Amino acid sequence: MLERCYFPLCWKTAVVVPIPKPDQNLELPQNYRPISLLSSLSKVYESVLLKRLNQFLDKNYIISEQFGFRKNLFTSHRMLRKLIFDGIAKSETTGALFLDVAKAFDKIWYDGLLAKLMRLSCSAQLIKNGWLVGV
Repeated sequence: MLERCYFPLCWKTAVVVPIPKPDQNLELPQNYRPISLLSSLSKVYESVLLKRLNQFLDKNYIISEQFGFRKNLFTSHRMLRKLIFDGIAKSETTGALFLDVAKAFDKIWYDGLLAKLMRLSCSAQLIKNGWLVGV
């Protein structure tokens, strides 16, 4: 399956269970958080693919300043690091205020992501049959 870059369509199907947010009016849909239950096999396979993709990108293409959507790295860490270094360079006291972008993953431009993967020489087979197809 890895060699063919195949991800079965049935593994992309989830059962969505609404989980109520604590202390909220349960009559309003926005007060529920959707949890997607996927096939255990798909989660294991996804984990293997993600590990391989991250190793490839870390060695070849991701710049050290890229913090978003990377394991154990957060955009707030990148911003804080820049503020601290800039403050030190100017001998200034440094403060920071951070805002979290709600549903950031939902705002990904998938066509752009797929185009970037192609520019990075990711397997066309992986892109064509991969996990992102059909999202």
